[in-house]
Amino acid sequence: MIVILFTGGTIAMRNDPGGTGAQPALTPAEILHATKGIHAITGVETEEWGQFPGPHMTVERMWALRNRIVEHLARPEVTGVVITHGTDTLEESAYLVARSTASEKPIVFTGAMRTVSDLGWDGPANLFEAVRVAASPETRGYGVMVVIGGQIFAALDTTKTNTHLLDAFESPGLGPLGVLDEGELILRREMPPSPPVITPDSLATPIDIIFAAAGSDARLLDASREQARGVVLAAMGRGNVPPAMVPGIQRWVAEGKPVVLTSRTQGGRVGHTYGYPGGGRRLEEMGAIFGGSRRAQQARIDLMLALGAGMNDAELRIMFDS
Repeated sequence: MIVILFTGGTIAMRNDPGGTGAQPALTPAEILHATKGIHAITGVETEEWGQFPGPHMTVERMWALRNRIVEHLARPEVTGVVITHGTDTLEESAYLVARSTASEKPIVFTGAMRTVSDLGWDGPANLFEAVRVAASPETRGYGVMVVIGGQIFAALDTTKTNTHLLDAFESPGLGPLGVLDEGELILRREMPPSPPVITPDSLATPIDIIFAAAGSDARLLDASREQARGVVLAAMGRGNVPPAMVPGIQRWVAEGKPVVLTSRTQGGRVGHTYGYPGGGRRLEEMGAIFGGSRRAQQARIDLMLALGAGMNDAELRIMFDS
């Protein structure tokens, strides 16, 4: 049996008759009624967990959703879990679950790019295919996946790359795990070995993300340092920042708060290439932590998990290096 958790998002929206735009409206029963063929695949159980647009998914809600998924996975009769989710934050919830949950049972996130009021509402097709993937013995052991637009992605490496196209998700540099072709599941690559999961009792918050751009200075770093427990820098290129940001980074390190370097680019790792002021090598020597190939939103989740689990600086460096 597959459990479907409905959390909201565009898949459950219609355009308001008053012209105020798309709003949450559809019940799980209405979405299931429009999704023909699911019951021919497997038995399902549904739960209306929430009606949240993607941007309304807070860190606390994502953690509560993760815990609810774990509860369902512990039930022996449940063979997999499907989650409908707003696409704006789907990758973050899916990544959080992937980094904090160990299960052989498939966990599949899906959503929609169009509402029921739009031509070509993609919600039913995406939900059908998500259930198809979750119910397949071939995906057992694949962990957390994202199924949308006929493609299957690993939650550890997928991201939303378009604001409106139906195939809005990609795994940059890697490609999808597989595709669905007229209901047939075709896996094209294996899941890479996953790093050890981190299972704190709660997440450490707040963790901020600060984006580096030409001419950026230390103002946002200093403002964030007053309350945040850690910061992730979406730096340039290989992990480089404008020189005016450097004093702000030094003040973070001096207070013993972690600064994690990522890149604002779509692919590649941060590294030791550049030794000029603000270069990645100099920042690491100063005490910043390289985030590897993680995107900033992924590094933020890892830092929340790791600090929540009580990791010290040395342990953080080992974890981010994995």
